[in-house]
Parts: sequence; C-alpha cells; structure tokens
Amino acid sequence: MPKYYPFKICGYYLYFTSHCTLECMHAHASDEELTEAGSAKFFVKSDGSSIVAKRGKLNDREITAIQKFIQMNYESMYATWRTLSANGYYQE
Repeated sequence: MPKYYPFKICGYYLYFTSHCTLECMHAHASDEELTEAGSAKFFVKSDGSSIVAKRGKLNDREITAIQKFIQMNYESMYATWRTLSANGYYQE
C-alpha cells in the first residue's frame, strides 16, 4: 500500500491502494488502517486543487488543511502515483 509520505498530515496518512490505480490520481486519508473503508478520498487536479469525493471521518478543518497540503505538494505526489499508474490527474 503506497503512502505518498511516511508521515501524517493533520494526523492522517495520505495513500492509495493497488485498486486505486485504475482511476485518476487521488489520495485517501486515514489515521488507522490503510484501507478504503472509512477513509476520506481526494481527487487531485493538474493545478493541485482537489475535490473531496468522500469525507470519511475528517472534519472541515482537517479537510481544508489536507487540501492545502495537497496543493503545495501535488507534483511530488503525482511522481509517486505515476510509478504504479498510467492514469493522470482528475478530469484530464
């Protein structure tokens, strides 16, 4: 299960699963088990903005902070994504 970073952002790991690589680029956020169940899901656009597809148990403050982090780091996240997926950014 690839993590974008080995550390947590706002108490959550950002990661994707092998099943995720069939979709466009996105990140799951979870503080416990790294599974899709119960996690938040952010689709990432080519400008670094993101769409919340699933909130999981994150509150508004955590979602905003994670979206800001994604905006600042989306290029390095995309480099990790591309090692396992031929699919690009959301809505490309």
